[in-house]
Amino acid sequence: MLELYLPILIFVIVSLAIGGASLAASYGVGSILNIRIADSEKSSPYECGFEAFEDARMKFDVRYYLVAILFIIFDLEIAFLFPWAVVLDEIGLFGFYAMMIFLGLLVVGFIYEWKKGALEWE
Repeated sequence: MLELYLPILIFVIVSLAIGGASLAASYGVGSILNIRIADSEKSSPYECGFEAFEDARMKFDVRYYLVAILFIIFDLEIAFLFPWAVVLDEIGLFGFYAMMIFLGLLVVGFIYEWKKGALEWE
């Protein structure tokens, strides 16, 4: 019975070895030998190819997060629509009406967000 678990044990050992090796490699030879070669270009902050003009910890408008959440919601809607469309012949009218209720709820939420002005960007 225990011999059935031997491939799993080997898989776990190999995956831990690969993870440990990649972690050790991420530190690099320079940190192992304590060699530091830094120039001003490598030490400068990178932000889209130009110098940073504000603090990185600045506050974002709440509408940014609302648009991001709306994107996630409608992205998930599309993720549900593809499998539904594939099996529509098999699930029949019940599946069709269930999806119409789901889409109706999403449309009501979308109209609510639109009326509240969450999609307006100033």
